[in-house]
Amino acid sequence: MDTIKKYFPNLTEKQIEQYTALYDLYYDWNNKINVISRKDIENLYLHHVLHSLAIAKTITFRPGTTIMDMGCGGGFPGIPLAIMFPETKFHLVDSIGKKVRVASEIASAIGLKNVTATHSRAQEIKEKYNFVVSRAVMQLPELVKICRKNIGKEQLNALPNGIICLKGGNIQAEVQQYKNIIEIMPLENIFEEEFFKDKKVVYLPIG
Repeated sequence: MDTIKKYFPNLTEKQIEQYTALYDLYYDWNNKINVISRKDIENLYLHHVLHSLAIAKTITFRPGTTIMDMGCGGGFPGIPLAIMFPETKFHLVDSIGKKVRVASEIASAIGLKNVTATHSRAQEIKEKYNFVVSRAVMQLPELVKICRKNIGKEQLNALPNGIICLKGGNIQAEVQQYKNIIEIMPLENIFEEEFFKDKKVVYLPIG
């Protein structure tokens, strides 16, 4: 939690309580349903929570914003972002039912009223959102192909509606066709920890 507080010093008491509760909840659920590598659970805050919150360093979602977390797994980046932005609505979607269950149970356990979760393939989701977020789910062109239909027209935020995803490694090939409009933020410019050295937030407006 100290790492989260270092980069987000203005958290409310409720937010601190919710973030603090995540460790025990994920630890317990992970013993039943493996949603995080068992070797990695000790790094929950750095590798999963703070990594998810990199998106909050890119944009401050305004109240009423709607977001789909595609391929949410056990709830990343959706749950950490939902704590950060309690007046933004998050819809968590994953094709693996047990992962959706974990995300839903954890959101409920910490009292998140702005999270819903659906066990579904993203191709079957018809609703419109301001943004789609994801964490290393698939190559960007494939993500755009699936999610373009879910980006609505109503604009509420400083950034136009679109896709915001967390990526690692060399992404030149997959972003090449969007090079004129895409924005890439290296996380080593935001977070000093070694873990973030080759990681990025990628934002693609969808017109």
